[in-house]
Amino acid sequence: MVAGDTFRAAAIDQLEVWSKRAGVDIIKHQEGSDPAAVVYDGIQAAKARGVDVLVCDTAGRLHNKKNLMDELGKINRIIEREYSNASKHTYLVLDGTTGQNAIQQAKQFMEVCNVDGIILTKLDGTAKGGVVISIKHALNIPVKLIGVGEGIEDLQDFNPREFVEALF
Repeated sequence: MVAGDTFRAAAIDQLEVWSKRAGVDIIKHQEGSDPAAVVYDGIQAAKARGVDVLVCDTAGRLHNKKNLMDELGKINRIIEREYSNASKHTYLVLDGTTGQNAIQQAKQFMEVCNVDGIILTKLDGTAKGGVVISIKHALNIPVKLIGVGEGIEDLQDFNPREFVEALF
């Protein structure tokens, strides 16, 4: 596991807790470090240890912040360069309360990296997540997981039929 969110206070600590729960190693640098360097070190460690799956967590970012999107592009280029033959999956995590702004956000992310799927969070509150239909229609990005709470058990596989029934 790679702690590439070096911006948010306590992000590294939070990921350390999850890595311990999952029983996996974590590659981290100190807060404020270059996230791309952390990802690079994580890839090198994974190669050296013969790791089958490497999860790289990055900081949340807004699509209208050019420097953050450039940083994401840099991370993506490093992954492509260092793990060119690996099967890679990039998931965009969207807040279910974002609404239609999520479409623009997803479009901007797709300009910097290939988005394989959406993880839609905060569906336990008032958010209905109807933006899922718009994103799927406009960009053809599938929703893979939904978050309906704070615990690991609250991250669930997305079931389109159940989702549509819950909307109505």
